[in-house]
Amino acid sequence: MPGFRLRITMLGRMDVRALTGESLLPRSRKTRGVLAVLALDSPALVSRQRLAELLWSRRGEDQARGSLRQALHELQEALGPEARSLIIANRETVALNSEGVWTDARALPALARDRAEALNLLQNELLADLDGLDAAFDAWLVEQRRRLRDAALAAAAARLAATSTAESRAQEARRILAIDPAQEPIWRILIRAEADRGDRGAAFAAWEECRRVFAERFRGAPSPETSALAESLRGEIATSQPQPFRRTTARGARLGVLPFKVLGSEADSEVSLGLAGEITAALARFRWLVLVDSASVAAIERQERAEGALDLDFSLSGTIQRAGDRVRVTLRLTDHRPPEAVVWAERFDRDAGDLLALQDEIAAEVVARVDPEILLIEANRAASRAPVASTAYDLLLRAIPAIYRLDQQSYELAGSLLSEATRLEPDYAPAFAWHAYWHLFLVGQGWSKNDAEVFAKAEELASRAVALDPSDAQALAILGHVRAFLHHRVAEAVSLYERALALNPNLPMAWVFSALALSYRGEHEEALRRWERYKRLAPLHPHAFFFDAARLVPLLLLRRYEEVDLAARQVTALHAGFTFPYKIWLSALGHLGRLREAEEIRARLMSMEADFGLAKAADRAPFEPEADKALYIEGLAKAGLE
Repeated sequence: MPGFRLRITMLGRMDVRALTGESLLPRSRKTRGVLAVLALDSPALVSRQRLAELLWSRRGEDQARGSLRQALHELQEALGPEARSLIIANRETVALNSEGVWTDARALPALARDRAEALNLLQNELLADLDGLDAAFDAWLVEQRRRLRDAALAAAAARLAATSTAESRAQEARRILAIDPAQEPIWRILIRAEADRGDRGAAFAAWEECRRVFAERFRGAPSPETSALAESLRGEIATSQPQPFRRTTARGARLGVLPFKVLGSEADSEVSLGLAGEITAALARFRWLVLVDSASVAAIERQERAEGALDLDFSLSGTIQRAGDRVRVTLRLTDHRPPEAVVWAERFDRDAGDLLALQDEIAAEVVARVDPEILLIEANRAASRAPVASTAYDLLLRAIPAIYRLDQQSYELAGSLLSEATRLEPDYAPAFAWHAYWHLFLVGQGWSKNDAEVFAKAEELASRAVALDPSDAQALAILGHVRAFLHHRVAEAVSLYERALALNPNLPMAWVFSALALSYRGEHEEALRRWERYKRLAPLHPHAFFFDAARLVPLLLLRRYEEVDLAARQVTALHAGFTFPYKIWLSALGHLGRLREAEEIRARLMSMEADFGLAKAADRAPFEPEADKALYIEGLAKAGLE
């Protein structure tokens, strides 16, 4: 309808209204997420695949597409009769017709150039009610918030450049610093502006505020240039001595294992204590978790003050019940940050004949599942916060969802975050390990512009992580994968994996990477046994799209091509943008002679890694037995790869 107008508010809680004031806000949060993506990208076409991957990244491709169709149907119903003119959709793309649609987030930069008060809208977080929809959407949301802040900063900087008086310079400088207090040149402009308008007290107050912000938020001090400016203004106004900054040691989530309740005979209290102790000891092997002493947890629990007194982020609690020769253990993980909620729960039924074996077995499976759950929750929470982070731990957490999303633009942002984390805290081993891990995907996805440089950097970062913390099993596992996958130094990698597994036998990554390395040197049956160990420990690991793909290598080299085909279909359904499984799958299809399917898989692979050919495949393949490498390349050639 000509003249129809739709108003979409995104700063703060999302709101959608017609010109009449009628609310058109979709009921489902995921549908609101779809509308948000369309509105911010408007009038550009958005592929259905991208929308599905942003909102349903942990579902298979068909299921995600079906969920998207339902969301679009709900969106059309919410917008009513005008939906036909507003939503432009075909089989592959969707777009929002921007004509007649006003969105505050898109209008903010232009508004800010004319009215400085518009910058106050940034006090409301973009789409504040849509955090936590999906890890991929959260990463996208972080990037959109950054872009909006950058655009607002540019508008504010233009206003500052146009000022003609010291008073207006001070006013505009404060507006910029309210958006981004890391802009040190703006602090100097503010200090000088306050001095120029004759208020030396305000100038020194600005300097003190600058110094406080840099100490508390950025763990440092202003540059000598800013300090020299403040010193040049020193005179009648005395300034307080700087307080020493005490560095925090909190670099992980605080977790406590509460005493498990015994249902039935008190004779099982020893099983309860033993299992809680085993789980605590096993979790302590994960270096990024901060385990609260179990005796302290038990003492507080007896006083009925529990988690609050210990300031826990998470607690693991549960019950134990025996029935004849069977024991049932029910466990739950509680996130104590508001709103408090149970975020994971599982039941284990075991034979009660060997209680020590029961404790070992359950503890191993629990910690292998709890660790990635907590990491994912922490990463999603960090990704939804404002982009200025004060610790390497925060930066690392914000990078993790973008790494596993494997969207190239977000992936580059993750690399920047990890680079800053290693610069900010050069003694923090996990930041170096994850940055090395980031370089591995850079090569695997075909995004490396200089392989030799990336190989050297990955080795440097992973080696630094191990040097900083020789007992970090994950750092050892990542260094092993750098040696095996990038440098083809398989024997060294196997040695590193054995050390990692000795330190933490419940680390899924170490089992997966060691399985790959053993297959690289021809031990395919043992590789499958190690992969199955990972799968028993963590059957629903959040990063299964990567870990499950490792099984394809020994299956291919054992010539179990039909199994490769079946497993590859399952793996690529978990993440359609991960290139590694397509390469093994393509080789298997070539050996099976299924050329029509091979053509389709080859097209998918080439759309993601256009320069992948036989020469590159042969150069990258780390297989030591020449017969294994020849089998892999032969299959690719039969599948039509050149």
